[in-house]
Amino acid sequence: MDESSKKAVPAPRGSDEPRGLTRRGMLGASAAAAFLAGVGGLAPRSALADAAQASKFDGQRLVGFGPDAARRNSSLFRMRTAAARSHLQSFIGIQTVNGDDALYADYRGSFTKTLPHNAFGEVDPAAYRSLLDALESGDYDDFEAIPLSPEADRKLANPQGAYKYELTGLDSHATWMRPAPAFASAETAAEMGEVYWKALLRDVPFSAFDTDPDVAAAVADLNGFSETVGPREGGAVTTTTVFRGETPGDLVGPYISQFLFKPVPMGNLVVEQRYPTPAPGDDYMTTRAEWLAVQNGVAPPPLVKGNPRYISDARALGEYVHVDFSYQAYLNAALILLGLPGVRDVSNPYNSSATQGGFVSLGGPDVLDLVAKAANLSLTGAWYQKWLVHRRLRPEVYAGRLHFQIEGDRNYGLPAEIVNSEAIARVRSRTGTAFLPMAFPEGSPTHPAYPAGHATIAGACVTVLKAFFEETAELPEPVVASVDGSELLPWTGEALTVGGELNKLANNIALGRDWAGVHYRSDGVDGLLVGEQQALGLLADYTRCYNELFDGFSLTRYDGTAIQIVGGEIIEL
Repeated sequence: MDESSKKAVPAPRGSDEPRGLTRRGMLGASAAAAFLAGVGGLAPRSALADAAQASKFDGQRLVGFGPDAARRNSSLFRMRTAAARSHLQSFIGIQTVNGDDALYADYRGSFTKTLPHNAFGEVDPAAYRSLLDALESGDYDDFEAIPLSPEADRKLANPQGAYKYELTGLDSHATWMRPAPAFASAETAAEMGEVYWKALLRDVPFSAFDTDPDVAAAVADLNGFSETVGPREGGAVTTTTVFRGETPGDLVGPYISQFLFKPVPMGNLVVEQRYPTPAPGDDYMTTRAEWLAVQNGVAPPPLVKGNPRYISDARALGEYVHVDFSYQAYLNAALILLGLPGVRDVSNPYNSSATQGGFVSLGGPDVLDLVAKAANLSLTGAWYQKWLVHRRLRPEVYAGRLHFQIEGDRNYGLPAEIVNSEAIARVRSRTGTAFLPMAFPEGSPTHPAYPAGHATIAGACVTVLKAFFEETAELPEPVVASVDGSELLPWTGEALTVGGELNKLANNIALGRDWAGVHYRSDGVDGLLVGEQQALGLLADYTRCYNELFDGFSLTRYDGTAIQIVGGEIIEL
């Protein structure tokens, strides 16, 4: 394989360069790519339609009964075979790890929740090796033999899901992401600085970020780390970029996406997006006993919540992503978009049809079905990466390591810049410890951190939505939550587009988990790319299946690259 056929590696975290994977050079031999190469961009409708038809066998539309039944079944078999062969030929890159799992005899940088731990939250090595043995063998009985803590009420979250096969779209074991930032690295230290500040600022309204003195203190502290994380202006984090996502549209308009504000038309109902939220300052796991019990799998009492309100601060956002079902936000976004005029993607053939409307294909049921498919497909990629590759510890455990290092009980080699940060000083002043104040009583889920499951779902589902809807269309009557979340107010700033607000939705959900304390930034940002890979494979497979004279799906990737998906191929424009 020549160099032009390899996936480009994303720029390092903290870089100002665009990030993401490309497919440049991989598709030059395909019919669709040949058309696009000849015109230097988006091909005329007839060219793309011809390319799409060329992907169908003999150009025949076969009816599945009578003498055509066997021929249609044979055509379907060949179509599936061609799709599978295409995925086999799509080399992404050799997956590598950060080495933490093998570096430390005490497994300090690895995920061990629900297993037995000592008084410092260090796992029983034999128990962890039992988990590794089960992951190596994949045998059900080996998983059943993993010794959980005697105190554990909770179980490991479906490690065998890492082995699930997929017959549509990109298989989980074909996904690629960079190694998780290492346990003792400057990048993880900077990410933890951000997570600590997010815990400290959960109750500050998003609309007050420009003027709040604690947000200003966070910005100054985060800029003091050697590996600055998150989007920047002039090379530095500012009050307008802090805690935001890193994709096109994230820095425009309110912090929260319009798709988390707008009412959702749901059949005969219109659902207002007000959500019950815990009280300000309602944080957990700040004592040694509470922290250790949670690591051993003890299930604490559930949260107590107040009256529903709009998402106006991170306390509300964190609780949204605490209890949402897998594709809730994207189902809602699809229903909102389906109710708006003029936002269907320009490539949809039913925009110009004189006699037909899309429904089963390229209509409402189609997009709703693919959003749901993409959600669970992306979780297979997340579970493969989490359990079989990275096994990264959660932020709450890093915080425990940091606490014991500061107290002099242990030396885990964590950088001085996190030990001496303003974030740690403020947390210790507030709680008396360096444990991370958690928004959820139970802390993180019982599966590893990298990538975030919410992020891979976001990456996949938003990719599907960008394929079906026109990203450049402006959203009508934009709104923003009032300071207390009691009402929605008109947004009078910049115009907000479908694509920008969908990207923002993906980051709100992915990074919303950071606000709760259960993930690092890279879990979310890099997780989006895993979900995107699988959704693009899903969409490519489906472009083989439509009968319409269809130019394919056009959309913009998270790194800003415009692409067209046609005839089973993904082409950069």
